[in-house]
Amino acid sequence: PIYCVQRDQKVCSISFDAAWGADNTQKILDVLKEYGVTCTFFVVGNWADQYPEQAKAIVDSGNELMNHSNAHDHYNSLTADQIIADVNTCNDKIEALTGVRPTLIRCPFGEYDDHVISAIRSMGMEPIQWDVDSLDWKDYDAGTICKRVRDKLAPGSIVLFHNAALHTPEALPSVLEHMIREGYTVVPIGQLIYWENYTIDHTGRQFPAQSE
Repeated sequence: PIYCVQRDQKVCSISFDAAWGADNTQKILDVLKEYGVTCTFFVVGNWADQYPEQAKAIVDSGNELMNHSNAHDHYNSLTADQIIADVNTCNDKIEALTGVRPTLIRCPFGEYDDHVISAIRSMGMEPIQWDVDSLDWKDYDAGTICKRVRDKLAPGSIVLFHNAALHTPEALPSVLEHMIREGYTVVPIGQLIYWENYTIDHTGRQFPAQSE
C-alpha cells in the first residue's frame, strides 16, 4: 500500500478514519472550511449507515469520502472473494449516499498482507496507509498531537487522524497553521498520489516511474 508519496513540492494530505462515533465530525469540517482545506475521510460502511447526514456533509464540503471496509473486520483472515465483497458493500453504500464511488481504501486496523493488497488492486482501488500518525485515538492532548505531526511531516506525507478522537478538533487548527506556515499545500489523497506509471518502494513510498 501507499504510505507516502515522493513529491518535490511541499504538498501533503490529511486523512480521518471514521469507524465509530460522529460527535466531532461537524467540528472537524468547520475547522477545515475555515482554513480552506480539503481532506480524505475513510469511513466504514456501517458508520455511513448510522450517520448518513455526516457522510453527505463530508462530500458536500468538498472532502473525499473513501472506503474503510464495511464492518471493520480483520482482512488478513478473509478470503480474496470475501474482501472484494466487503469492499464493494461499503462502496455501494457510499455511492448510494453521495453519488461518488470510492477509489481508495484504508484497511481496517491498518492490517494487510499480499493477498489483501492483490484483492484490492484487482478492483482498481488503491490501498492507503500513512507515514505520520497523530496517535489522537490515545486521547493525547492537542499539544502532543501537534508535536507528533510537526516532527514527522515531510513533502508527500499522509497524516492519520480519527474523526472521533477526543482532542482532534482542538489540535487541528494548530496543525493546519503549522502546515501553512511551513509552506505546505494540503490536498485530498486522491490528488496527492500517482494513479498510473508509478513504483512503490519497500517503505511504501510511491514514486512516479522514470520515463525512458
